[in-house]
Amino acid sequence: MPELRDTGERYEMDEDGLTSYADYRRDGARLYVDYVFSPPALRGTGASGRLMAALAADARDKNLKITPICGYAAAWLRRSPEFRDLVG
Repeated sequence: MPELRDTGERYEMDEDGLTSYADYRRDGARLYVDYVFSPPALRGTGASGRLMAALAADARDKNLKITPICGYAAAWLRRSPEFRDLVG
């Protein structure tokens, strides 16, 4: 799995020389996922899903709850029973 980077306002993941990212805000123990993006060449490859899985695992490691603002992030979390407990 590609390595996840946390810039302090964006999670990033590189695949095939391209970067997918998720913009976020943090407020205490809450992570607001505002926007998830994958370059057109990575769409349909599961890149955004791998990014979300890594983001959710990082949130769990940091004892954070996730509030998805982005429609993709919300749908992904609904489809991922192993991470539903993080939604708050």
